[in-house]
Amino acid sequence: MSAETKVVRNDEEQYSIWPAGRDNPSGWYDAGFSGTKDECLGHIEQVWTDMRPKSLREAMDSE
Repeated sequence: MSAETKVVRNDEEQYSIWPAGRDNPSGWYDAGFSGTKDECLGHIEQVWTDMRPKSLREAMDSE
């Protein structure tokens, strides 16, 4: 039996996984997806297509 895992995201739009039964680390918020570790990693692979932090993307886009 696999432990339930959830996807979390921070203000820089970076993603990670976290145990579903634990409070999120400071600065991280539920991203609305949970499942097995592999399912969560698969979801992150689909949605996190630009690894640059949000602030860097915005700075580069404004140049």
